[in-house]
Amino acid sequence: MITSQKWRSSPRAALTATAAILAAGITVATSAPLVVAAPASAQQRISQFDSIRIPAGSVIPVSYEKDKIVVTPDETAPLTLTVARDIRTAQGRVLIPAGSQIVGELRPVKRGNQVGTQFVATELIVSRRQRYRIDGNSGVITRTERVQKGAGTGSIASGAALGAAAAAALAGVTGDKAIATEEVLGGAGIGALAGVLLGRRSVDVIVIRPEQDLSVRLRSDIVLR
Repeated sequence: MITSQKWRSSPRAALTATAAILAAGITVATSAPLVVAAPASAQQRISQFDSIRIPAGSVIPVSYEKDKIVVTPDETAPLTLTVARDIRTAQGRVLIPAGSQIVGELRPVKRGNQVGTQFVATELIVSRRQRYRIDGNSGVITRTERVQKGAGTGSIASGAALGAAAAAALAGVTGDKAIATEEVLGGAGIGALAGVLLGRRSVDVIVIRPEQDLSVRLRSDIVLR
């Protein structure tokens, strides 16, 4: 949807109105217009030095190098995601290119008797010279799987990125030391933790599908320059 109106202010004021742009490929959780169109004369003056605002409520699709991530319900783990596709204005201008990075961490969430995990985004890295502080998060993931003592980790750990606590818990319960060879988030060692957890009869872990579960919804505007 594009909303336009006759502007009585200067071209510069009209240019400022383009700060309400929402790129094709991101969504917003309000009924506000997706694009506020400025007159052609103002649009022609947009340059790399102007600012464009991506508003709170916009959703940025993400991807990750692994098909899944496994953490324990009480674990905090560092995580860097990749912007899955170009975020563009309605006119086709790229605001956030695919391949940009979103830095943050997985944090435990408890709501009543329900526990889960949530990605909290703190920084957007477009290039070495373009880094922005951001405030965004994913939905809360509560999907868990229980691994019993003596059971193999099977499909849970295979090819997954593991939080250090999850890796330690799985190794402690199953006795499968090969888990240490899997990718552990943050590069943390699991040897000491596995020793502490050795002897547990079962462990619950949260299994995250990044592309399905971790799209980032902005909690505040991003102003791109």
